[in-house]
Amino acid sequence: MQMPIKIQRWLFSILIIGALFVAGCGSSPVANSTPTSNPASGENISLSPSPSAAAAAVAASSQFSNLPRLEGKATVVMTVKGSPITIELDGTNAPITAGNFVDLVQKGVYDGLVFHRVVREPQPFVVQGGDPQGKDPKFPTARLGTGGFIDPKTTVERRIPLEIKAQGAANPTYSATLQEAGVKEKPVLMHTRGAVAMARSQSPDSASSQFYFTLTDVPFLDGSYAVFGYVKQGMDVIDKIEAGDRIDKATVTQGLENFKPVQ
Repeated sequence: MQMPIKIQRWLFSILIIGALFVAGCGSSPVANSTPTSNPASGENISLSPSPSAAAAAVAASSQFSNLPRLEGKATVVMTVKGSPITIELDGTNAPITAGNFVDLVQKGVYDGLVFHRVVREPQPFVVQGGDPQGKDPKFPTARLGTGGFIDPKTTVERRIPLEIKAQGAANPTYSATLQEAGVKEKPVLMHTRGAVAMARSQSPDSASSQFYFTLTDVPFLDGSYAVFGYVKQGMDVIDKIEAGDRIDKATVTQGLENFKPVQ
C-alpha cells in the first residue's frame, strides 16, 4: 500500500512543478498543467466557491455568458502522424469545458500544435498538448506549456472556469475543486484511461487551450481537474505519441448542432 501512495505523491509533485496545466509543463505531465497549474499564466478568473448547485448555475450563467458551450455530445477526430483519434465530448456534464474545446477545434487552433509533455515513467500518466505557441517551430521547446488561446476579439488569453459535476448533482461545481466546495460525491466524469481533461495552473479558473489524455486510470486527479470527454478509438495512437509529435488536424465530425458559440 505504501509504494502506490509514494508514487502518486511523487507524480503529483511533478505535476505541480511542471504545471502549467494551463500554463505549461515542458515534457512532464502537466502544464497549463495536467494536474498542475499554469504558473505561466499568472492571471486568474477566480470566483468564490458557490454555496449551492443552484448558485453555481446562476454564477456560471452570468459570469461565463461570454464563453461558448456544448449542450449535448459531440465527436472530434484528431489526427496525429496520419492516424486518427476519436474523442467523444460530453457537453451534458461539462458544457463550458467541452464547448471551449469545440470552439478551438473549429477555429483550427489545435492544427499543427505539439504534444510537449509525455509522462510514462515511473508509470503511465498523461500526454499533454494544446499550447498555441507550439505552432511556431522556432519557439523554445522548454517554454512550451506556458501559453493559452489568445482571443482575437479581446486580444487577451481566454480562460475558462474549473467545471466538475458531482454524481447526483443537478449542475456542475464551478471555480473550485470538489474538495474545496465541500462536495463528497465523486465526479460524473472520472480520470479513467482515455479521459480528456483540461490542464490548468493553481488558480482553478486558469484553463485555456491546453489539454491532456490519461494513459491509465488516475483517480487522485478526480474532483480537481475538469474531464470533458473520452477517447473512443485511437488509444493505440496515443500510446505511441512522443514529446514533439504534432497534431495534424482536429475536426468536429458529429454533434456540431449542439454547439452554442458566443454571439
